[in-house]
Amino acid sequence: MQSSVCAKIVELLGQNKVDHRQKQVVILSQDSFYRVLTTEQKAKALKGQFNFDHPDAFDNELIVQTLSQIMEGKTVQIPVYDFVSHSRKEETVTVYPADVVLFEGILAFYNQELRDLFQMKLFVDTDADTRLSRRVLRDINERGRPLEQILTQYISFVKPAFEEFCLPTKKYADVIIPRGVDNLVAINLIVQHIQDILNGGLGKRQLNGHVNGYTPPRQRQLSESSSRPH
Repeated sequence: MQSSVCAKIVELLGQNKVDHRQKQVVILSQDSFYRVLTTEQKAKALKGQFNFDHPDAFDNELIVQTLSQIMEGKTVQIPVYDFVSHSRKEETVTVYPADVVLFEGILAFYNQELRDLFQMKLFVDTDADTRLSRRVLRDINERGRPLEQILTQYISFVKPAFEEFCLPTKKYADVIIPRGVDNLVAINLIVQHIQDILNGGLGKRQLNGHVNGYTPPRQRQLSESSSRPH
């Protein structure tokens, strides 16, 4: 859900039609930074028995390193994760220096070192039925997973992890966005804030996060926002 909010923000800013080398606003996803699995872990993952919603599933060291480099105005290489084979691809995605970075992910606020990078923290708050229905559609259509496996994984890992690890981080949010991408009033307020940053009204480059977080002009800010169980 937070990925939809980030995409809407970028669309309203007109950044979705800008060449990737010239973008002032870019989106980074925590999902790109899953750890490389061991043979045993990958076998579990293929059976839907590995918990991808646990904080330890993410390579937080690489996330912090990457965001820190972005804040320094450096071009970075973002991993590409294959959710079908549960492995990192050899290819990477190049992200060029931008003024604002929207970093989205369900556990963007969980790690303090990562959380402290964000200048503004947004929590996208949606109801459980919406989160489940979106997950089912995504996993069937994009990842080719059987419905039974999706529901088992949701009950065993996703929902418990959301309640234990994600929901408690809501207290760190500067702004909470109910109803996600349908809340155009809230989204437009965020868009206006970012537009002010881009126009030079609020200084240069910062990180803002989890949309759970986002980052501003060439001093970089990170922003974020989170809430859907992944």
